[in-house]
Amino acid sequence: MLERSDERIRVLVVDDEAPARQRLIDLLREDAQIASIGEASNGVAAVTAIESDPPDLVFLDVQMPELDGLGVVEAIGAAQMPLTVFVTAYDQHALRAFESNAMDYLLKPFSDERLHATLERAKTRLRERRGSHIADNMMRMMSAMPRAQTHVERLPLRSPGNIKLVNVAEIDWIEGAGVYVNLHVAGKAWLYRSSLNRLEEQLDPQRFVRIHRSAIVNIDSVIRLEALSHGEFTVILKGGGKARASRSYRSTLEKLLGQAL
Repeated sequence: MLERSDERIRVLVVDDEAPARQRLIDLLREDAQIASIGEASNGVAAVTAIESDPPDLVFLDVQMPELDGLGVVEAIGAAQMPLTVFVTAYDQHALRAFESNAMDYLLKPFSDERLHATLERAKTRLRERRGSHIADNMMRMMSAMPRAQTHVERLPLRSPGNIKLVNVAEIDWIEGAGVYVNLHVAGKAWLYRSSLNRLEEQLDPQRFVRIHRSAIVNIDSVIRLEALSHGEFTVILKGGGKARASRSYRSTLEKLLGQAL
């Protein structure tokens, strides 16, 4: 919470387009309450900046290569994100549902007056005692906002001082591990914080198929199927991995393969 004894605001501006980033910075510098303005030119740099020195307020571009604005929120976690203003080129119709949420948006191209109004709204929010409703509002915004891409293409793996981007197409199979999953890539396993059900919703169903309550495979990585008893199979994968296909998911696998097993 921003206390009245410390009303100076620390801002982070995230946009992959330098002119757009600079315009925001120039306008923000006109406000006497802005104590500092950091900048990030891509989503990965934004995650690093937020984790290492969290700002009070983030202006976050939605459409960026590799890791977009919503990907930044997913990497940090909605509950841990600073107050966020999305900057987007989506049309007004798509954004009407966000008007009553705890956060704001700037629709490109925006006027100076629109930015000032947004900043005043952010100041009000920062003075309020924030609770779990902010994270809930962010999750509603994320679920309602249209993505530039239908399915996730890269996943950020975080470790101290480092973020590795895994190309989803290179994943052979995914193994559930509670609130985490193991991403099996070329014989190596990488731990990623997500439930298997949540990650399944982000994957291309034409490429990834659920074969077990705790396993998803990349159909392009399947070398062969070895029959077991009771209609089950062992799925042999390119990277040397093996996953069990249970009978309850057999029809899903058959549908994607286009033939009976």
